[in-house]
Amino acid sequence: MKNKTKGSYWMVKQEPETYSWDDFVSDGVTDWTGVRNYQARNNLREMKTGERVLFYHSGKDKAVVGLAEVVKSAYPDPTADDNQWVAVDLKPIRALKNPVPLAAIRYDKRLSQLPLIRQSQLSVMSLSKDEFDVIIALGAGKSRSK
Repeated sequence: MKNKTKGSYWMVKQEPETYSWDDFVSDGVTDWTGVRNYQARNNLREMKTGERVLFYHSGKDKAVVGLAEVVKSAYPDPTADDNQWVAVDLKPIRALKNPVPLAAIRYDKRLSQLPLIRQSQLSVMSLSKDEFDVIIALGAGKSRSK
């Protein structure tokens, strides 16, 4: 039976001009602060230590470039004046061998329900295990057929 449940796999989006994968790797761990969208905030609240996170470069690059892990679950965002906003801490695991461009994600029918396509402005999103596995396989240079 396929695991279609959302919630243990995530994607975060960031413009590389603001904070790139290379910046993330250089820092080693980062606090994911500054999220001011209610749905993205709710997703941050659901993140648990040890869960896997895909790192997506938005802006001109538009590609999943790396794999990260949640190392500290939700806590009050220190950059917010209001305690309703939360942050999590993430650490990089590894860069994907092949970045997975948005065009490839749109083209793959297995990813048709991905929030990245349906809600392009959402900066923190939940993925199913299947969606996560497809993107990881594409990033490894495999097509992972069903």
